[in-house]
Amino acid sequence: MKKQEFAIVDIETTGGNASGSRITEIAIIIHDGTRIIDRWETLVNPQKDIPPAIFALTGINNETVRDAPTFDYVSEKILEMLTGRIFVAHNVNFDYSFVRHELERSGFKWTAKKLCTVRAARKIRPGLNSYSLGNLCHSLDIPLENRHRAGGDTDATAILFSRLLEWDEEGVMEKMIKKTAQDQRLPPNLPPAVFEQLPEKPGVYYFYNKEKKVIYVGKAVNIKKRVASHFTGHNINPQRQNFLKDIYNISFEACATELMALLLECNEIKKLWPTYNRALKRFDPKYGLYQYEARNGYLYLAIAKVNKSQHCIEVFNSEHDGINLLRQLMEQFQIDYRFCKYGSPGEGETFIQTDTVNLPEVAYHNGQIESAIDFFLQNRPSFAIMDKGRNAEERSCIWVEKGHFYGMGYVASDLAFGEASEVRDYVTPYRSNQYIMQLIYGHAEKYPGKVLK
Repeated sequence: MKKQEFAIVDIETTGGNASGSRITEIAIIIHDGTRIIDRWETLVNPQKDIPPAIFALTGINNETVRDAPTFDYVSEKILEMLTGRIFVAHNVNFDYSFVRHELERSGFKWTAKKLCTVRAARKIRPGLNSYSLGNLCHSLDIPLENRHRAGGDTDATAILFSRLLEWDEEGVMEKMIKKTAQDQRLPPNLPPAVFEQLPEKPGVYYFYNKEKKVIYVGKAVNIKKRVASHFTGHNINPQRQNFLKDIYNISFEACATELMALLLECNEIKKLWPTYNRALKRFDPKYGLYQYEARNGYLYLAIAKVNKSQHCIEVFNSEHDGINLLRQLMEQFQIDYRFCKYGSPGEGETFIQTDTVNLPEVAYHNGQIESAIDFFLQNRPSFAIMDKGRNAEERSCIWVEKGHFYGMGYVASDLAFGEASEVRDYVTPYRSNQYIMQLIYGHAEKYPGKVLK
């Protein structure tokens, strides 16, 4: 450690993410592993207004930075001080993302090894109530002046860094600065031990915020590898920065197969509605097949937009899919086209027949409608998908009943079924939707040997 030099950095900014905010102040202390050998700080004109909330926190406003140099003007000095040195900061990814982004804007490509004093303190001085800079300084009796100003915070971080070097008898910090150290890529509020306990197996993982609320659900073939991929790269957009800062804990549910992980993920997103999930929220069905009875006693079939207050026979992601089914039933059961409607009726409108020429007899017509619906409901397939389990002692099973996902679970590997329907008794019920059935039908078609009909 004493053969390396460290650039201890703190910045003040106009906001919380590098893509939409700018640096207003920066301080850099150079440490050779034994002592401080250089120090530099400056205000920076961000070339944009400083929000009142930032002024309230730091005391820096537009007037403060009016005559300060722009980042372009001091970028070469900053690059010179950082080059060849390990970048050290309290919550290092925040400062690093801003500095790297600002240097790129000035035309410089720069990367560095990083060391986070939050993570180092957690490892070397575990068990403290808080690892924020202010609370750490209070707990460890470190002087902290000019709080929330770059110079004051950097001075305190440099003292903290020196103390951690003295206390680090197991070489924790040296391991942390290795390029391959996973710790440096983890979100600032996520304890490394939580990440380390993740399995390299298929399943579903859950990210939690400070209030222990699930904020993201994901599926993976390899849970640990997929979770790690969330934390790599240099994406500075606000959504990702806020997402990483919100992660305080992770849990997981191991699954035997990727398909089971997909089905569980879809159900958990619908149940928990996490803040940062976007894609699967779009798969709510848009259209439904409805049956109506008009005042004249005739039954009608209609494809209309889903209305949660009305029961529909089947749901579809697109109007086109619904119309195709309705046309098939109409042709197969010779239903008069005048009693098949497409699109939503207007407000207060009912599907009443206006063309009354040569209408079929009511009882006969209604019987055809009911026969068509019965045929559709009875001919939806019921089957099981049997696959490997989470270990050699079990098998996984998925049960589809009359065209809808009923549930999934695990059975002993030596358990034999006389009929496919017996699988139903061994599964945990889950919700079904058209997206889930597309996944299941696609899997059944690809692996017919796993299907038990």
